[in-house]
Amino acid sequence: MSDTAPKTIGNPASWVLQSMQSASHGTADAIDEIRGASHSRPRVRSLDMADLTHALRAGWDDFKAARSDAMFLVFIYPLIGLAMVVSGFHLEVLPLLVPMVMGFALVGPAAAIGLYEMSRRREAGQPMGWASAFAVIRSPAFASVLMLAFYLAALFVIWIMVAEAIYGATLGPESPATLSAFVRDVFYTSSGWTMIIVGTLVGAAFAYAALAISIVSFPLLLDRHVGLPIAVATSLEVMRKNRVVCLAWGALVGLMLVIGSVPLFAGLIFVVPLLGHATWHLYRRAVM
Repeated sequence: MSDTAPKTIGNPASWVLQSMQSASHGTADAIDEIRGASHSRPRVRSLDMADLTHALRAGWDDFKAARSDAMFLVFIYPLIGLAMVVSGFHLEVLPLLVPMVMGFALVGPAAAIGLYEMSRRREAGQPMGWASAFAVIRSPAFASVLMLAFYLAALFVIWIMVAEAIYGATLGPESPATLSAFVRDVFYTSSGWTMIIVGTLVGAAFAYAALAISIVSFPLLLDRHVGLPIAVATSLEVMRKNRVVCLAWGALVGLMLVIGSVPLFAGLIFVVPLLGHATWHLYRRAVM
């Protein structure tokens, strides 16, 4: 007689109960990972401009090592940019075209999560193909990554709402009559210049907030089980301790994204992978 108990399908009620128990365990594990297993905060280094140069060079090496994989991974981003431009031809959306395109950089750190994973794997001597980038889905930190991405997405939505309010208080609230009339109102009226100046200053504040909470938090979540609060706190500490270098990095990222967007967003296929890989190496320079 076999000692192995026969396997049975069980009744539907027991199957549902087992599924609920499995889901509850998964949810509990995700919550524990978000909170973090350790309350110790990683140490933050002081950075200088040479660290930015190193990060870009190392990012370029990663890009060359898996050029086609990285380009395939970010191919959707130029399509998103083109979709925004096409939507801008509708006059009611036209005033928000520039805020939408520029605000897309707010969620860029979350969009490059697969590139961080590729650089992490190459550094560890592991396979670095585009398929390996999706390994983040199986990472224990995936729930934390999703939550932080949600925060950045919410910041993007709030920015669009604020940009719409700025337009309404200056040139609005009516939609532009024509494209040429909108351009004329923006550049040849005091209300238009008020919109440009106020929008730029407010947009810079949103960009600063996004940079401060995400400059190293996504790579840190992939690299260590620190939890979301410590990852964000560490990112804020990197910004506080290296404000000039971090602002220079943010300005460089913004400039490269603008340059990559000029030829119908096609340049983003090269710029986004380079910046994504470089961000990983900047994290490695900034956090001990």
